[in-house]
Amino acid sequence: MAQIVEVTDAHDPRLRDYVDLRDVHMRKLLETERGIFLAEGEKVVRRAIASGNAPRSFLMSPRWLETLADVLDKADAPCFVLSDDAIESLTGFHVHRGALASLDRPMIPEPSTVLAGARRVVVVEDLMDHTNVGAIFRSVAALGFDAILLSPRCADPLYRRAIKVSMGSVFWLPYARIEDWYGAPVLLKDAGFTTYAMTLSDDSIPLDEVPGDVEKLALIVGSEGHGLSERWTTGSDYRVKIPMAPEIDSLNVAASVAVACWQLRAGQRA
Repeated sequence: MAQIVEVTDAHDPRLRDYVDLRDVHMRKLLETERGIFLAEGEKVVRRAIASGNAPRSFLMSPRWLETLADVLDKADAPCFVLSDDAIESLTGFHVHRGALASLDRPMIPEPSTVLAGARRVVVVEDLMDHTNVGAIFRSVAALGFDAILLSPRCADPLYRRAIKVSMGSVFWLPYARIEDWYGAPVLLKDAGFTTYAMTLSDDSIPLDEVPGDVEKLALIVGSEGHGLSERWTTGSDYRVKIPMAPEIDSLNVAASVAVACWQLRAGQRA
């Protein structure tokens, strides 16, 4: 059972996991250094715990103690209770969802392990926006793809904002980082995946015209600013695009992934 600890000082050193949550650069350093991640909001906290992640502590205003009583009853971690104003002073923003948890960061599997159990994957190159990364996780999980592979420079899926946007799907959807990004195309080919690079090149094929009935399929997407690197656009089996009205040249990357995952989902075309 969690120990309920009422705290009056937002500068209490026991609360250091929750300091300045809006400072993205600082949080990335601190959370990696401490081996933690943060979950925000009742649903996300519940999903983080239900997925087997071990809590270090909880932080919430008094009104949430009853709502999350069942979670706290089973947790072996302190629950720090502060007023809403004190929480805002500590974290740097208004936590309107009322509850936070600091949890031990899990080990991420090797890319080969993730690929071994997958038929449909999304590969993301250099997407640094946490909101888009979280939205991609949510779409990939919802539309039946099996896993996500990230380049070394992609945003952290376990950053608070990414978790929140993903609605906790980062906790159960398998993912890995490919540290040897130069060798990533060979990794996918050796694992038997046909690659589909989303790009607006002149020879790109509309998604509804490419074969989607391959046994293993990898959808490759890049950042919104620069798109995919030439190594992917020239080396993939197919270059694909979403057909759309002529006055619109592209969609947000997360929206594009959702459309492509729906079109290329397993069993769509025999």
